Amino acid sequence: MIDRSHIGREFGVHTADIEKGRLRFFAKATGETNPIYFDEDAAKAADLPTLPSPPTFLFSMDMEVPEPFGILSVLNVDLGKVLHGNQAFEYFKDVYAGDAITFRSEITDIFDKKGGALEFIDVKTRATNQQGDLVAEMARTFVVRNG
Repeated sequence: MIDRSHIGREFGVHTADIEKGRLRFFAKATGETNPIYFDEDAAKAADLPTLPSPPTFLFSMDMEVPEPFGILSVLNVDLGKVLHGNQAFEYFKDVYAGDAITFRSEITDIFDKKGGALEFIDVKTRATNQQGDLVAEMARTFVVRNG
């Protein structure tokens, strides 16, 4: 059983610089075709200051740390037994090239189902910009297969 005392624990605090090349690469990799994600002139014509962050891009930046699954190590969970259960995004402000985004993650719940055969780890990540404004909240659930 995963130790429930970790509920409320913060981890993974880091800051990532949002770069134009990374935004373009992510947009292309996800099949985005809107020119505002590739062409600064198109972004400015759409009344944007520069290239915006495509949807879900912040998740990839949150994972850009030396140990993206470090939480599982802390909880003594074998990555080979983990499934991706859920992911959700809530956006509050736009993110643009040149921003510095700080990510703070917290374990919000740990629970089990099927008599402990499956354990769930809920994690919430808050992303703030260089002014300290909340730009997004991301939630994800890890499912651990036991037995």
